[in-house]
Amino acid sequence: MNITHTPVPGGGVIHHFDTHRGDHLAVIISPTGQRSLIVYDRQVPDTPIATVEFDQQEADQVAGLLHSRPLAERLAAVEQRLESLLQDVRD
Repeated sequence: MNITHTPVPGGGVIHHFDTHRGDHLAVIISPTGQRSLIVYDRQVPDTPIATVEFDQQEADQVAGLLHSRPLAERLAAVEQRLESLLQDVRD
């Protein structure tokens, strides 16, 4: 998936991306931490058809649901990779 990042006036950032099925979405992150998910019309790609706003806690909860692996499993993989890198440095 290709994600573009564009600064927004006032200090925020908008991240645009397309799914492999052709859906065009964006996530706007405001300077206050609010996240907005925007879904665009497939026929008119520049036209938003829905916007969902999340506070930081809601965004974290939704992100947790979207992860393909549980947090503990991802953390264990990072720890294993870190240990492998440290071992390479020691050798």
